Parts: sequence; structure tokens; C-alpha cells
Amino acid sequence: MNIHELEQLDQQLTLTINSWHSAFTDPIMWFFSDKKVWIPMYAAIIALMFWKMGWKKTLILLATVVLAIVFCDQFANLIKNWAQRIRPVNDQSMVERGLHILEWGGGYSFFSAHAANAFGVACCTFPVLRKFAGPGWSINRPETGSTDAKKPDAWARFYIAWILVWAFMVSISRIFVGKHFLGDVIVGIVVGITFGLIMSAIAIYAIRKLKV
Repeated sequence: MNIHELEQLDQQLTLTINSWHSAFTDPIMWFFSDKKVWIPMYAAIIALMFWKMGWKKTLILLATVVLAIVFCDQFANLIKNWAQRIRPVNDQSMVERGLHILEWGGGYSFFSAHAANAFGVACCTFPVLRKFAGPGWSINRPETGSTDAKKPDAWARFYIAWILVWAFMVSISRIFVGKHFLGDVIVGIVVGITFGLIMSAIAIYAIRKLKV
């Protein structure tokens, strides 16, 4: 399959997913696509970090989360300026083929910074919280330096499920609102997971090294 055929497949799959819209799903997708509505959730996550890990570990984790977002954003901008792929909303052929549009906007499409940031935050936070958030996530044994994992309690399982579902909904919403192709979203997810896991590993190393 050459690049042109791959692009045609990407366009068709995007139109197929975008066509699943309804009066019920439209406000939901717009909600998840709007960055302003993320702020209360981020505030709740930060409060959770301070509650379960203490301020020292939380500051380290927050620093790596910020780095993950910065790396995702800047890498997305770099690739967008290089690829210069037009957004679906600005692609006349996509509009003529029935693209459902909830958001208008300029800029380039490849790849989705929304998807990268959402999965970057998710994959940076929950591995660290799982190791250092105390009972319900894991039992730390300082005398041996080992960690005996145990099954997370209800709120911990809820957090993991919610943050991953949230990241997925943010990502898929970009197709439903008409701002990104499926390929943009998939690459954004991969980039977000990669940077998120790298930053979580750095946070875990720093917390252990500094013994906070």
C-alpha cells in the first residue's frame, strides 16, 4: 500500500467514524474536545496526588507531567509544520463527502496534540501513583527496598479506568468534531503513551534516588 492509498483509507475511515454522530453524542464529543473543561479534572488529579503521595513526590510527578505535555506539544508542532496536512474541516473534498463539523479552526492536522497530551498525562501519572500512593496501590518495604504489589482498591481501579477512558474520549472526539483524521489521532496516542511512560520512569527513578 503506497502513501496515496493509505491517505485515502485514512480519509474513508475518518468519515465513517465521524458519521456515527447524533444529537446525543455531539455535546459529549464537544465537551471532551474542549481543553477548558479539562482544568477541573487536572485540579482533582493534583489534589489526589497530594493526598496519596505527599508534597515531595507530588512535585516530582507534576514536574514530569509538565515535561510530558511540553514534549508532546512541541513535537506535535514540529511535525505539523513539517507535514503540513490540512485539517478535515478545511479539506473541501472531506466536507463535500459529508464530514460532520462541530469545530472550525486553522492550523495543520498531523498529528493530534490533544491525543498526545491526554495519553501523555494518563501514562505519566498512573504508573507513579501505583508505586508510591500507599495502601490500596502497593505495599512498600523500605527495609528490603522491594515493593510487593497488591490488588488496587476501588478508588484506585476507578482512577486507572477513568484516566484511560478520558484520554480515549479526548482523542476520538477530535474525529467527531471534524478537526483530525483517524491517522492523526492514532499517531498522537502513540506519541503520548511513549512520552508519558518515559516521564513516569524518570519520576519513579527520581523519587527512589532522592528517597523522598
